[in-house]
Amino acid sequence: MKRLTLLCLLLLFLACKDKVTSINPTVAPISESIYASGNLKSKNQYEAFAPVNGIIDSVYVSEGDIVKKGEPIVSISNKVQRLNQENAALAANLADIPANRGKLKEAKLLTDLSRNKMLHDSLMYFRQKNLWQQQIGSKVALEQQALAYQNAKTAYVSAVVAYNDLKRQLVFNAAQSKKNLQISGKLTEDYLLRSEMEGMVYRIDRKKGEIVNPQMALATIGHASKFILEMQVDEYDIFKVNKGLGVLVTLDGYKGKVFRATVTKINPFMNERSRTFLVEAEFQNPPARLYPNISFEANIVLSAKPKALLVPRNYVQGDSMVTKSNGEKVIVKTGLRDYQKIEILSGITQSDELIPPTP
Repeated sequence: MKRLTLLCLLLLFLACKDKVTSINPTVAPISESIYASGNLKSKNQYEAFAPVNGIIDSVYVSEGDIVKKGEPIVSISNKVQRLNQENAALAANLADIPANRGKLKEAKLLTDLSRNKMLHDSLMYFRQKNLWQQQIGSKVALEQQALAYQNAKTAYVSAVVAYNDLKRQLVFNAAQSKKNLQISGKLTEDYLLRSEMEGMVYRIDRKKGEIVNPQMALATIGHASKFILEMQVDEYDIFKVNKGLGVLVTLDGYKGKVFRATVTKINPFMNERSRTFLVEAEFQNPPARLYPNISFEANIVLSAKPKALLVPRNYVQGDSMVTKSNGEKVIVKTGLRDYQKIEILSGITQSDELIPPTP
């Protein structure tokens, strides 16, 4: 009796072992996609670096604040630079044209005086010359008047040149001192870090009293509501990706929900370490709340069909052959495929019963 029971169990085991699961192809939607993972980044997000060396004097914003373009973020102590700007302002006022009108007026008076003397000596010379032509007076007196006229003429020309040189020098000094004041003001402005865009302050990296330099990031600022999906795509898949392709996105914070996005940018430079390319996408209808650096998983949809004849991928041998339940092997033409199923374009129908290929 015991032997009979063991024999029955053995026959049952062999029967179950020989039994092969068979299926029929199904009609269902399918999409071929590329898997990618990545992190969210606020649109136009950037790190604001310290423009100069120094000590943080004031922090004007907090994390989460909304700022406008040009609004102060952080100021750096600049007592010495402030004194330099005051000195530049004093020099600019001293060199300004209105402050030097007295010098110009004096030079103009000297020029007018030289001109009047030249006219007077000219008159005396030509009068003496007419008298000499009438044989009145002496040649020595004529020569003296000629010399006096020539000296007066030279003095007048020199006075005009001196006046023009002074005027040009004053204009130059005024312009130069104003430019120095502008440079000093710009240097002073560099001690005040301002926002380059209207957006949200996502992070403040330094506190009041800390020493900073131009290699230090002080804050992270980006768009308050618009986000970019940054995905890493393998080098073997990048040639399939194009702008405008749809993306299906899942977030851990929104379990059970799938969000649609669109590929907007493909960075053509490959990361040599990870052998991946950076691909950017934007949400079509974003979630209500998002934050930078949130991780996500995505599928970049290459193509899709609402109705396709599908079989499990493990039922297709070499991507071109299936086995019917009677053991007949059939060559098929395949189409789209995902991680579980593959589309059959021709070779079998939905009524055909298939079994897995034998190893």
